Amino acid sequence: MTTAFYSHPDCRRHDMGDGHPECPQRLAAIDDFFLATGLDVAIERREAPLVDLEDVAHAHASGYVSELRDLLLHIEASGQPRALDPDTVASGGTWQAVQRAAGAAVAATDAVIDGNARNAFCSVRPPGHHATRSEAMGFCFFNNVAVAARHALDVRGLSRVAIIDFDVHHGNGTEDIIAGDERVLMASIFQDRLYPFSGGVPKGTNMVNLPIPAYTKGMEIRELIEANWMPRLEAFRPEMIFISAGFDAHREDDLGQLGLVESDYEWITQRIMGLADRHAKGRIVSCLEGGYNLSALARSVAAHVRVLAGV
Repeated sequence: MTTAFYSHPDCRRHDMGDGHPECPQRLAAIDDFFLATGLDVAIERREAPLVDLEDVAHAHASGYVSELRDLLLHIEASGQPRALDPDTVASGGTWQAVQRAAGAAVAATDAVIDGNARNAFCSVRPPGHHATRSEAMGFCFFNNVAVAARHALDVRGLSRVAIIDFDVHHGNGTEDIIAGDERVLMASIFQDRLYPFSGGVPKGTNMVNLPIPAYTKGMEIRELIEANWMPRLEAFRPEMIFISAGFDAHREDDLGQLGLVESDYEWITQRIMGLADRHAKGRIVSCLEGGYNLSALARSVAAHVRVLAGV
């Protein structure tokens, strides 16, 4: 079976303005690097569908879903961008992009559960892990990974899933949505005392939060993951694994101050793959979160996907 690679041109139509780090060029950089290095032949490209809003409602408050839809449709019709918070701007293309990003995560989940793909990577934007149950923030509108995880549980009938988040920023939105849901174990690393300035005290017992001091390098982070994530994940025995794959902990990324490099992302992915092979029939769905240095992002995504694809 293949590694499915979900994306859609609509994901590039969401534009938060000149100079914004979460820009359409992020996806172009990934695509260009895959073509230039030949990695494109190791994946199966699939078009991200529009998400069913009933799936979104498994993770987000129904009132939030309808209010966000109405707002983004108004912005689409008017063509006038609007800031939802100091970092998060909606433009005329945002509503389609938001639907494609969450739709990719759900479609990838179905494909992997149904055996139509070994695993999947969703090269989508906007990202999702800061979107709480009822609030858009931190470049995020719908929480793609949380929507997919709840789809696996509430629609597809799985009993236990893990969410692994290695973005440099704490996935506060994901934590808000799944805290206390003992069907989900969330394991994360993130830079301590960095936006959104949360995660030091987990909101539920189903969290393994690892705040990492600034300037920590890869080998130290690997040791922390091995000692803290892996025992909990092995004991949990997830039936499927979802990854919030942020690559802004790379040492070349200016939005954080951690010291990961491509080989560290390879190692993390290998550890997740081993866990999935032991407990989850190899089932992994990974969704792009952060990563804002275009070269480092493209190289790191390629390192991650090479492991997923076994090449």
